[in-house]
Amino acid sequence: MPNLECRMYEARYPEVDMAVMIQVKHIADMGAYVSLLEYNNIEGMILFSELSRRRIRSVSSLIKVGRQEPVMVLRVDREKGYIDLSKRRVSEEDIHACEERYNKSKLVHSIMRHVAETMDLDLEDLYIHVGWPLYRKYGHAFEAFKVIVTDPDSVLDSLTREVKEVGPDGQEVTKVVLAMTPEVKDALVKNIRRRMTPQPLKIRADIEMKCFQFDGVLHIKEAMKKAEAAGNDDCPVKIKLVAPPLYVLTTQTLDKEQGITILNNAIKACTEKIDHHKGKLVVKEAPRAVSERDDKLLAEHMAKLRSANEEIDGDEDTEEEEDTGMGDVDLDKPGVGITE
Repeated sequence: MPNLECRMYEARYPEVDMAVMIQVKHIADMGAYVSLLEYNNIEGMILFSELSRRRIRSVSSLIKVGRQEPVMVLRVDREKGYIDLSKRRVSEEDIHACEERYNKSKLVHSIMRHVAETMDLDLEDLYIHVGWPLYRKYGHAFEAFKVIVTDPDSVLDSLTREVKEVGPDGQEVTKVVLAMTPEVKDALVKNIRRRMTPQPLKIRADIEMKCFQFDGVLHIKEAMKKAEAAGNDDCPVKIKLVAPPLYVLTTQTLDKEQGITILNNAIKACTEKIDHHKGKLVVKEAPRAVSERDDKLLAEHMAKLRSANEEIDGDEDTEEEEDTGMGDVDLDKPGVGITE
């Protein structure tokens, strides 16, 4: 079986004064033992004296088993493999930079590991010939992967490796070939595109719209058309009825700010049109990015409203009541009638 365990970076150990992402494994008498997540989970230690600048009243309030967080590297003994770390010396700026780097590295590592596993490759070998050269050239392999999404050949075809072959004369010669076979390259590109192609955001706004003119329905439809006309090819606007007088406007875009601006313009155009016909529009929820869960809740709400509107008319299942306004009077019987 190929080896699927490997550090994320070419260096086997982090540098002193570098912030690294760790996970707490267990608490001992002197401090906490942790795993360095970016360096194939090698062990490090945080002494209790390095947990906080203030007096420690409760260790459990400062560090917990299983927690992931950035810490500062104090000492690295490469011969013995000892790594001393500090939580109290890491700054807010260091924390932000470490978290950003780790999130990028984690995505790169996930893609590399999946390719190695599916293509039956050694993960470290894939890093040696593909991952780490990209780190050296682009600063971070994540930046290279972003280019690969649209132009894989310009990035991957520049990577090479040396192989030794025996020539016709029986002598061993060194030959330079592409770093990957076409099959491995294809698998890598597909995984990068699947994981890194940006997904459009859905932007939504909720409004109430009313018009009490005799042809108010037509005016509302005209206002809805004005709202949809405010969209464009990149941010098409749709407006639909939830239940009178509630409507929702939606758009999808890769640029959140652009999507919010487009919906605000759509609401403005809709308001101007309905005001012209003495109607009224009230914004109940301003344009904002919504999740799949929000969409699901809206769909469920609309389904309930449709179900309520489809109730069967009670007259269909009940017998027609008899007209008993005159009682059982026999109008044809002589002498019976209305007394003057």
